[in-house]
Amino acid sequence: MEKKLIEVALPLEKINAESAREKSIRHGHPSTLHLWWARRPLAAARAVIWSSLVDDPSSHPEKFPTEADQNAERQRLFKILEELVIWENSNNPEVLERAKAEILKSTDNNPPALLDPFAGGGAIPLEAQRLGLEAHAHDLNPVAVMINKAMIEIPPRFADRRPVNPDAQRKLTDSWRGAQGLAEDVRYYGEWMKQEAFRRIGHLYPKVKVPAAQGGGDATVIAWIWTRTVKCPNPACGCQMPLASSFELSKKQGNRAFVRPVVDGKTIRYEVVYDGKVPVAPKGKGANFTCVCCGALATGDYIRKEAQEQHLSADLMAIVAEGNSRRVYLSPTEEQKLIALTANPVWKPTELVTNPCHDVDRLPMYGMPTWGDAFSSRQLTALTTFSELVAEAQKQAEQDAVAAGIENDFIPLAEGGQGARAYGQAIGVYLAFAVDRQADIGSSIATWINTIGAIRNTFGRQAIPMAWDFAEANVFSSSTGCFSNMLNWIVKSVDVLPANNTAKAVQFDAQSDCGLRNIMISTDPPYYDNIGYADLSDFFYVWMRRCLKSTYPSVFRTMLVPKAEELIASPYRHNGCFEEAKVFFEDGMLATFRQLYQYAREDIPVTVYYAYKQSDSDEPGETSASSGWETMLSAIINAGFSITGTWPMRTERSVRTIAQGTNALASSIVLVCRKRPANAPTTTRRALIAQLKRELRPALQKLQRSNIAPVDLAQSAIGPGMGVFSRYGKVLEADGSPMTVRSALQIINQELDVYFNEQDGELDRDSRFCVELYSQYAFNDMKFGDADTLARAKNTSVAALASAGVVYAAKGVVHLLGRDELPERVNPDEHCIWLLTQQLTRAMETGGVLGCAQILAPMFGSNGEQAKDLAYRLYTIAERKGWATEAYAYNALVIAWPDIQSKAAELQKIEPQQLSLF
Repeated sequence: MEKKLIEVALPLEKINAESAREKSIRHGHPSTLHLWWARRPLAAARAVIWSSLVDDPSSHPEKFPTEADQNAERQRLFKILEELVIWENSNNPEVLERAKAEILKSTDNNPPALLDPFAGGGAIPLEAQRLGLEAHAHDLNPVAVMINKAMIEIPPRFADRRPVNPDAQRKLTDSWRGAQGLAEDVRYYGEWMKQEAFRRIGHLYPKVKVPAAQGGGDATVIAWIWTRTVKCPNPACGCQMPLASSFELSKKQGNRAFVRPVVDGKTIRYEVVYDGKVPVAPKGKGANFTCVCCGALATGDYIRKEAQEQHLSADLMAIVAEGNSRRVYLSPTEEQKLIALTANPVWKPTELVTNPCHDVDRLPMYGMPTWGDAFSSRQLTALTTFSELVAEAQKQAEQDAVAAGIENDFIPLAEGGQGARAYGQAIGVYLAFAVDRQADIGSSIATWINTIGAIRNTFGRQAIPMAWDFAEANVFSSSTGCFSNMLNWIVKSVDVLPANNTAKAVQFDAQSDCGLRNIMISTDPPYYDNIGYADLSDFFYVWMRRCLKSTYPSVFRTMLVPKAEELIASPYRHNGCFEEAKVFFEDGMLATFRQLYQYAREDIPVTVYYAYKQSDSDEPGETSASSGWETMLSAIINAGFSITGTWPMRTERSVRTIAQGTNALASSIVLVCRKRPANAPTTTRRALIAQLKRELRPALQKLQRSNIAPVDLAQSAIGPGMGVFSRYGKVLEADGSPMTVRSALQIINQELDVYFNEQDGELDRDSRFCVELYSQYAFNDMKFGDADTLARAKNTSVAALASAGVVYAAKGVVHLLGRDELPERVNPDEHCIWLLTQQLTRAMETGGVLGCAQILAPMFGSNGEQAKDLAYRLYTIAERKGWATEAYAYNALVIAWPDIQSKAAELQKIEPQQLSLF
């Protein structure tokens, strides 16, 4: 059977670079259509699909008889793929046609349909459609289903049509391609919604008077900054004390501003000032606050009790307005406060927030038991007004479509309609997304970012936190948080959707048989218990259902997102029983992969994305295995698949909230799977270990050469290790029982330890001593006698290392010197890799890439690469010991290594005497 390119070689560095870069691209990116958690980059999805379909040259020895011929052809394919993954080429017809031609060549002009049974945010089905495949997106979550319908199902139905709105009809241009006409109508009817909403509720968003000293006149408000308040627990005080996490409004140079609370008896008012010392915010650790009036402590328990008894309130601290060239920060007025309080929403989501799910439990914990409680009265009024207007805009679009000559066959969008009614409903889908986007940035969980002067949306991370002070956006402004911005994100996204090839997005349980056969499968399944998608999705679902339940009645038949069937290991859905949750997930994942086995084509690999970091061990000190990985791999292998390839795809930005200052996973591991032959051989534990020793080492060397982050290395090593294990029908233990996946994972982790221990042997003797000392004592003291014995065993001496400035040795104790105690000047002739690694790690902490490059530039030979390899080893030690700060430091160094090398190469072009050495 022909091997596919993904099973042999990939230009991984380019794919990862484009995947990482894509995370910072916003305008026009499909991710801006509607928020979804943990999306895969389009570049990675596109690369995986394409390389899973295109034959590797080694599969055609009649065309490429020699290794040189095969490498030359592989490089040609790499060039196509490297162009394909660039974001700017997403809709480049020449690049896409070249890519599609290779797919047709490798599939005898009969490319398969693709199924993603866990479609989520839709990256995989979208890229399948872009590459000319028939795409099927399945998901149990109705919010995910609607995202996929909006991306892959709706646009092809109305492709290449000119817009129907009256303004566009008056223009004679016919150059409307793909989804451009659809996007233009979304813009037009969304703008109509905004104008109509302003006519109805604009009085709730008054302008604010600006003092003469700040320019004078009336200004449009951008945001109102509120703080939650609670009655002071001190009976002698009893004021409504602010629960503010910060009083700073702007940290921008030249426009600093902050709130000063002014105590007047038992009353607190707020004024905005531009000069002076910023008052200390009352928030302490956790949910503890100090009263600005009397200094009493309001504990978290007290605040939660008051909140659940509905005794929390809110007070206006500041107003942000549009200035001539910058934000204007103003003190609150009674008029502005009273207008906000007059808002009287006609509807409010009364569905209860799921509790005690940790992703959303802050809401009921702090007196917000329903989804409607997450919004202020004015925010609710705006959202209910806009959601009502979706139906009116949809009706108007239908009428305009008829006027534009589109037949009204009255077939609904949900039933495959393409006439005027279906078109109006399609416009309504995207306008409902604008309402959802407004809800995300227009809740009382949205906060003010005082470094850039903007509003942070509700979902800054994959959970709903508590916001003690929040920013209420002016939906009718032209700045942060306004409805026009929400609409524009959607319009730009729709405008560049592929809109080619028929596609289908349906609500479906992955454990059931969907009836598809002989297809390609690529999917990103749920990660054990990492993200509670269903619980989080309710935030959007209550608004989406209000807008679209008449358009898609079957999708929105439930009051909230289905949860009992969601395939995650969540104990709270099983009466708090972890074991039941584990069994539910394991059984469900096995049933799913058995279904995928039935669907999959024999000649095309199945690809599975997985990124999970959970270590647990049965006994202290025992080599740990990952429950998440164990479950996923057990399902894959027991369903009849073997693993034929693994690739670490960079899918996360290091700047994301969860990764800042942590060792969060940066990559997803893409597992490439084939159906295991029915006659696969049986082997023994001893033979498996011998095979692992032969195959795992070169695989790990390849991973390190690809500069995979140390935090990802252990996860990546699972792939090639399980590739060995899964090729056998059965691996027998010494007692004749079949080896479990868990046991295989433990063996792989043990071999990983052996690999790093072997690397220690390649170090210089001084570095070997330092690594041993570090693994036992870190930078703490040990007795001189013990250190001397260890040094002699490593063929070095404590005295020599002390004179070299590597260790402290005095008064009968020895310890490794900390990075800040090491010699500042680097000696290019020094061959102590430990010292170089620590100096580079320190330089990364203090001087970043440039600091490291200045150390490497004057050096020649392999010392730099050896230092990087040692950083991997030291990361592993620190991670196992639980030394988080240490582990992060080494991880950061390795991640930055390509940039360090590039900068060092630039510096090497400078005369040696000009190089600045530390």
